[in-house]
Amino acid sequence: MTGDDYKIVSDKSANGIRHITAVPSKLVCSVRIDFDIIDNKIYNLAYTRGCEGNLKAIGILLDGMETDKVIAKLHGVNCHGRGTACSDQLARILETVTAE
Repeated sequence: MTGDDYKIVSDKSANGIRHITAVPSKLVCSVRIDFDIIDNKIYNLAYTRGCEGNLKAIGILLDGMETDKVIAKLHGVNCHGRGTACSDQLARILETVTAE
């Protein structure tokens, strides 16, 4: 498995804010990723489950960052030889939603 089994369960836009909810690969510890995209920048990133402190820190560090920079920084991060990680899942999901 490569970790490409994530699923985007909600993708809604209102008032210039695009809200995404996704279920990451079963290879990672988190079970849900929520975030907003405003003017091609990520905001309000929140993971459900996983390494709570690290994932909260990632949300703080990425807040307001352009999506292409997030993808460049996080794509390919590998957790314990799984071929993916919670942060890599975010990058993969962002690649999908920004390619549209």
